[in-house]
Amino acid sequence: MISQRHSLFLALALIGVSLNLRPALASISPLLDVIQATTGMTHTTSSLLTTLPVLAMGFFAYFSKPLRHFFGEPKGITLGLLLITLACLGRFQVVSTTGLLLTALTAGIGIAIIQALAPSLIKRSFPFQADRVMGLYTTGIMGGAAIAAASVAKLDLLSGWSNALAIWALPAFISLLAWLVITRKHIQSIPTTQHTLLSKPQTTFWKQRRAWELVAFFGIGTGAYVLVLAWLPPFYTSLGFEASQAGFLLGAVTIVEVLAGLTVSTFIHRFEDRRLLLIGVLLCLALGMVCLLIDPVILVYPAVLFIGIGIGSLFPLSLILTLSHCKEPSRAGDLVAFVQGGGYIIASFMPLLAGMIRDHFSDLAHAWGLMLIGTLLLILLGWQFSPKSYQQADL
Repeated sequence: MISQRHSLFLALALIGVSLNLRPALASISPLLDVIQATTGMTHTTSSLLTTLPVLAMGFFAYFSKPLRHFFGEPKGITLGLLLITLACLGRFQVVSTTGLLLTALTAGIGIAIIQALAPSLIKRSFPFQADRVMGLYTTGIMGGAAIAAASVAKLDLLSGWSNALAIWALPAFISLLAWLVITRKHIQSIPTTQHTLLSKPQTTFWKQRRAWELVAFFGIGTGAYVLVLAWLPPFYTSLGFEASQAGFLLGAVTIVEVLAGLTVSTFIHRFEDRRLLLIGVLLCLALGMVCLLIDPVILVYPAVLFIGIGIGSLFPLSLILTLSHCKEPSRAGDLVAFVQGGGYIIASFMPLLAGMIRDHFSDLAHAWGLMLIGTLLLILLGWQFSPKSYQQADL
């Protein structure tokens, strides 16, 4: 545990880092039509701009333990921020399909490294407030997406779409400098995992049913997030909305997500049994998908509200739920990495599937319908996560 002063600086630094974990993805979809027109990408190929980073997040999550031991969390997060900065900067004047896909993959690797290391650092550094700090961290992730989605279309009008994608290198670089200053100044106060001892032998997560239930829960829920992130603006531009309006809608969704995430972070400690909260936010997400299926134009604002509440609450709840299954920080970090690894791999196929559906049907209604079915499955799964089951799972 670290002092209150150092905790404050570290928490602020982590929030600054988290703000840079989605702009490289969220800035793509409001400009997807012009990107496709310039590069000649099909819907399936353009979906890889979201699928590749999310797939990288899943793959690299499985390397959280070697990353922690090789770099340590502060240096590993530094590397992640550097890769995000370089990936965004690489989009400056890039107009080729190959270049965009390479920068997407590089950004995804940087994001993946940070997401693999941050949870164990939070669990260890804030042992009595880990739920709240994790909630703020995940809310910061959604906040960065909101800023990018709402502003990138305007930036396109001012400087062109490639420059609008590249500009997110600037906040990433500023966050990198701030992280270096804060961690170097307080490096002795940040706990490490080098010599952590476990009190008893631990069973591998690959053999534990609850671990796979958490993977499925996180994966399907995150699938909804990346599906909306990748395809909500193009869906509405196909209905006659301008790119700036569609980007604003995605920004509005993510603003609601931020507010929902902050609310969850503030009140989560009052819920010992979080199942009713889980079911409630999943019902909101289901209602949002129903709005997109019934009449997405007339019901646009209810859709934005319900989807924002559902996704914004579900993302931090999924990670908090995972952390709650382990008391030992390194073990908790390993579990989060396992859940994020499998979960992001599952989620990465959702935008790709939607792109294939749009190429085949020229519509995304089937994608929203599949996500509605997935949400209903999550409601059934979520009811199993009672507090008593945490101990029974013995993760």
